Amino acid sequence: MDLYDVIHRRRDVRAQFTGAPVPEEKLHRVLAAAHAAPSVGYSQPWDFVVVRDPELRSRFHRHVHTERDSFAATLEGEAAERFARIKIDGVLESTLSVVVTHDQARGGPAVLGRHAIADTGLYSTCLAIQNLWLAATAEGLGVGWVSFYREPWLADLLGIPDGVRPVAWLCLGPVTHFEPVPDLARHGWRQKRPLAEAIHHDRWAAPGS
Repeated sequence: MDLYDVIHRRRDVRAQFTGAPVPEEKLHRVLAAAHAAPSVGYSQPWDFVVVRDPELRSRFHRHVHTERDSFAATLEGEAAERFARIKIDGVLESTLSVVVTHDQARGGPAVLGRHAIADTGLYSTCLAIQNLWLAATAEGLGVGWVSFYREPWLADLLGIPDGVRPVAWLCLGPVTHFEPVPDLARHGWRQKRPLAEAIHHDRWAAPGS
């Protein structure tokens, strides 16, 4: 696929996983693309935990649904109805998961380019996630980012060392199809913001000014 096609076809997949195997060479290409991401001071602060163990995935799935219920309890009326229609994870249906972690101490203590903006390390890890997501899309694989979890709980589940953050649990695997419209827009949770509203010239301009 053309790069622009991949960017616009990319979806946060939850309900279309087939559970079919992911060839090892394909998984390696996707992880290699993630590892090729730019990083502040060439610190490469990410690691990738490939999770296949059914028991680990089941325990995580139960935790996610506890957090889902907690969030659902904060909603009322139409928002509650919309959220009830949205599937939030594909943990059990996907072939495997990749947990992307962030180590703020990697490359330290003096990380070139990070002295004024501490979060540039975290931004770097997010770039690795985006690379992974686009590469997976190009390979015909779906990715679903699950964020209904507590970081300390997940760190304990996977034995992640102190000081290392689990930034993303990504469900990964073959899918039946990519939806033409993102799920949250399709289910009426939120609609796409026009590009024109996001562009400013020289200085920040209020809408309509």
